Amino acid sequence: MSLDRTFPVWAPHADAVDLVVTGRAPLALTRGERGWWSLPEPLDASPDPLDYAFAVDGGEPHPDPRSRRQPAGVHAPGREFDPSLHDWADTAWRGRDLTGAVVYELHLGTFTPEGTLDAAAGRLDHLVGLGVEAVELLPVNAFNGTHNWGYDGVLWYAVHEPYGGPEAYQRFVDACHARGVAVIQDVVYNHLGPSGNYLPVFGPYLGDAQSTWGASLNLDGPDSDEVRRYILDNVRYWLDDMHVDGLRLDAVHALHDSRAEHILEAMAREAAAVSEQTGRPATLIAESDLNDPKLIRSRARHGYGLDAQWDDDVHHALHANLTGEVTGYYADFGDPAALVKVFERGFFHDGSWSSFRERHHGRPLDADLPFTRLVAFSQDHDQIGNRAAGDRLTATLSPGSLAVAAALTLLGPFTPMLFMGEEWGATTPWQFFTSHPEKELGEATARGRIAEFARMGWDPAAVPDPQDPQTFLRSKLDWSEPARPENARLLEWYRTLTALRRDVPATARATDVGVLDGVFAFTRGGLRVEAALSGSGMAAHGAVPGGVVATFTDAVRVTRLGD
Repeated sequence: MSLDRTFPVWAPHADAVDLVVTGRAPLALTRGERGWWSLPEPLDASPDPLDYAFAVDGGEPHPDPRSRRQPAGVHAPGREFDPSLHDWADTAWRGRDLTGAVVYELHLGTFTPEGTLDAAAGRLDHLVGLGVEAVELLPVNAFNGTHNWGYDGVLWYAVHEPYGGPEAYQRFVDACHARGVAVIQDVVYNHLGPSGNYLPVFGPYLGDAQSTWGASLNLDGPDSDEVRRYILDNVRYWLDDMHVDGLRLDAVHALHDSRAEHILEAMAREAAAVSEQTGRPATLIAESDLNDPKLIRSRARHGYGLDAQWDDDVHHALHANLTGEVTGYYADFGDPAALVKVFERGFFHDGSWSSFRERHHGRPLDADLPFTRLVAFSQDHDQIGNRAAGDRLTATLSPGSLAVAAALTLLGPFTPMLFMGEEWGATTPWQFFTSHPEKELGEATARGRIAEFARMGWDPAAVPDPQDPQTFLRSKLDWSEPARPENARLLEWYRTLTALRRDVPATARATDVGVLDGVFAFTRGGLRVEAALSGSGMAAHGAVPGGVVATFTDAVRVTRLGD
């Protein structure tokens, strides 16, 4: 692509729109079809990127809703950015099927001390040595402030400048592909952040539906065609212009859409078109708590056609059985039978009674859908960060129990996902942090966090202040830890497991699943995995015939059957 110096912008109900280029007098745009405004002729200017904004009906200038760079923050003018100017080094990269791949979730601001894309690229050798096949970046879109989880983004096309901006993003993707690692980008289409959201100034981007995070997008009301195009063009931007291999779609259950073609199906269609054009797979992964196989059912069978979805039920069963925690949404998962059920059937709540929701929930997974269409994990950003103190499993589990969690995640039948640092048993917490410059917004966020924990029975006094800079700094990984003996031992265990996983057919199901005397066991692809849920006790459990290929103390034993 090249820069469009007519500066098109959608403002369907405006009477006038002015282009405000820094250092120049405002220029009136001309109204065109379907509410789009632009200059009648391209602006005569130097080839250097321009800083610009739009003023609607004589109001204050605001950034372009499709701005690709915000060097001075989300309230300032945007800067032109042409992604096609990057000299891509990944022409030999043909992509890969991400279902079944070992995924590594990371947050750029806390993954390294520097908190940048370039610094993260410098740690890729660690990830390759670990056996990671895809990195999943928490949202990178522009938000107000310096640090944030990323889910308060307001300009979906712009890469947060403190991370390095869009050029650093392209360098990161190139670096990943050079090492055979795919890139998944977490994107948020269900809401916008509370500061810097100027979309309503331009048009009816927001609808009447509300979610936990505020107003949802206008996906099915008047003027929703262009709102949907805004989202679909963003899907294409990441997958095509920025060479990303897949998108993780945040909280799709909060996308309110009553149209015949749901926006998720439209995204799947857009991704398929990009894949056909580029010759690379374009994977869409939904975060959903619906337990509805329709999301990953093919469009030919009247599904949405997404490639995979997160499976919180696996996490809950693992967590409850390893920690003994059965409050809140863990209440139904404390019996080992819950672990057996998710390994055999994918979902635990498949139409069953959910005591947390106080209703029946979910439906059975289609028999022909491979379990690699379900992403499973023992820890992730939500399940750690949304705890009162942001404590990892390391804070409560023994090394043996951590090894059990790793074995069940990496050798199970699902697409496994690791959260940054878990591979060495990181002791740093991962807490909820914000940097809202607005005092009132910061205070409201802190109050809201305390209120969220009431139902889980956690102590409000243990909730750190999200606005305190130390909350953010505490959450950064300590890269000196992997060299310590106990951490190094766990790290080597993770490497062993990823190597074993590569020898197992990706779509192999778990069979002979059961629990006996506190030992959870299953067979998959010629491997028999036995794990003591208490973190110890395998010594008293009789060995199965075959060659033992991996053990972690008396917590886990992996046997290759027939050896």
